[in-house]
Amino acid sequence: MSQRIAVVTGVSKGLGASLAAALLKRGADVVGIGRSAAPGLVSDRFRLVVADLAESAALSGIAATLFDQLAARAPDAIAVFNNAAVATPAGTFGSVDDGELAQSLAVNLQAPAILANAFARSFADVPGDRRLINVSSGAAVHAIPGAGAYSMAKAALEMLTLAVASEQGERGITAISIRPGIIDTPMQTFMRAQPADRVPSVGMFREFHESGSLVPPDVTAEKLVEHLVFRPVEAGRTYSYAEL
Repeated sequence: MSQRIAVVTGVSKGLGASLAAALLKRGADVVGIGRSAAPGLVSDRFRLVVADLAESAALSGIAATLFDQLAARAPDAIAVFNNAAVATPAGTFGSVDDGELAQSLAVNLQAPAILANAFARSFADVPGDRRLINVSSGAAVHAIPGAGAYSMAKAALEMLTLAVASEQGERGITAISIRPGIIDTPMQTFMRAQPADRVPSVGMFREFHESGSLVPPDVTAEKLVEHLVFRPVEAGRTYSYAEL
């Protein structure tokens, strides 16, 4: 019987929780990484590795141990979703708190890079379908006033995909990015609640909600799992939700 493993960061809510649920539904063993997991993620095939993604020094050791353990199982397939992200700090440059800015980059960029590094190290010589899936955003290529830190990190995340794809492709590790579209998550709720003097683009987020454009996270997750985990993908490519 084939063994499929998935690792998902940020499984307490939103897209991460829905991705974990969709992967469990498809028969994968799922490891969540984060401070907590959504209450609905109850299965003998799910476990949570408790980690604060903002604590880069501790995360390095946690990631190394986890991926070494998973590699020892020699799974037929493994997919790693760098999904966790924070919307803070909301505000334009010149007004944001430096500490919040550093924490944002730690979660949105440093943590994915650390996990990618550990994954590539542990699985370099393990046969099977090995995929790194970086959850990006249209914000990677469109500056959104008041969300500059988030946009910056997503742009760099897509370069992480390209770097891993170019360096690890010969070893059989596939790296891709996905811009999952506009999803009905707590991040959207947070952004549309901001005052216009802090987030000049707040009207866009409010329009998403008022027009009914936000997609439920479970719908998005089912589509991402089907197309990016169970079907062939092109290494180094940035996919959009609309094209799946």
